[in-house]
Amino acid sequence: MRSTTLLALLAVVLLYLVSGALVFQALEQPHEQQAQRELGEVREKFLRAHPCVSDQDLGLFIKEVADALGGGANPDTNSTSNSNHSAWDLGSAFFFSGTIITTIGYGNAALRTDAGRLFCIFYALVGIPLFGILLAGVGDRLGSSLRRGIGHIEAIFLKWQVPPELVRILSAVLFLLIGCLLFVLTPTFVFCYVEGWSKLEAIYFVVVTLTTVGFGDYVAGASPNQNSAAYQPLVWFWILLGLAYFASVLTTIGNWLRVVSRRTRAEMGGLTAQAASWTGTVTARVTQRVGPTAPPPPEKERPPQPPPPCPAQPASRPLSPAAPEKTEPPSPPTASALDYPSENLAFIDESSDTQSERGCALPRAPRGSRRPLNTPRKPARPRGPGRPRDKGVPA
Repeated sequence: MRSTTLLALLAVVLLYLVSGALVFQALEQPHEQQAQRELGEVREKFLRAHPCVSDQDLGLFIKEVADALGGGANPDTNSTSNSNHSAWDLGSAFFFSGTIITTIGYGNAALRTDAGRLFCIFYALVGIPLFGILLAGVGDRLGSSLRRGIGHIEAIFLKWQVPPELVRILSAVLFLLIGCLLFVLTPTFVFCYVEGWSKLEAIYFVVVTLTTVGFGDYVAGASPNQNSAAYQPLVWFWILLGLAYFASVLTTIGNWLRVVSRRTRAEMGGLTAQAASWTGTVTARVTQRVGPTAPPPPEKERPPQPPPPCPAQPASRPLSPAAPEKTEPPSPPTASALDYPSENLAFIDESSDTQSERGCALPRAPRGSRRPLNTPRKPARPRGPGRPRDKGVPA
């Protein structure tokens, strides 16, 4: 993911969090203030009715009661009454272990001993990955079974000559509806009947549980009136199947997003190729109308920068390497003394090549007589009296 995309996503999440905080504050803060006022009124009423109890003693009593409730104590029972319901019987302990490995953590029952907290650390480190593997396998099987059943319905729709695009939409809708019916609506009515909750409270518990939020204000089987030892383990198996269904839904959404991303990349690649082809076509048309533009000379043929001038070399006559050759009729042979200027000329040619390689500049020829760049340099003439005469040197 690109850094700009990541920053934009972070900004969206932070904006979502701030908006949620403002809404929850506006909805819940007045109720909290009202509950605090009612608690103060009840406390003052109790102190007026029992003047022998001090305010400090009442505060200590309330704190001890709150700690006992947090530890799983039931305020409706006392030490002398017989009650079969306990927060740490086998069914409740099994349900508590399930909330650890599913990372729900309702919080209605908490560990109070150091040994229990130490064991919980290692238990969670081993159990959470193990449950993740189980959840992936169950979600795969569950999603395959649902898709297989929906596939038969798709075949029926295709026999009725329904467009394939509409069939895909209908299959996705059926997948969501069947899952919501099995794992959301049906448990909602079951909890309404067993726990005595309203429909809003029951569906609130279902959604909070299957999204692994787990506030703990509503927990199935936590009521003292519920004495069945198998009730909370059955609730945990419903949690397993519900989480597996939501995992399969998230996997399907992820696969769909991956396919959409690949199609988008392919379309962008096609648009890039079309743009490159269009650019090439426009360039070719402009070249045909205006004329070809001379390409820049290659690196080896580019004229070098003019080096600093070298000291003047003694020469018998000025030489223009690029001067046009003049054809003159051959002259009769003369004495060998006339060969010296030719030897000197050959020496200057060789010395000019050497000096140009060393970075020294010779006097340039006039503008009209400059040799073209692509014309190769004439090879140096051999020395000695036995070499043939050049046409450009007068006899």
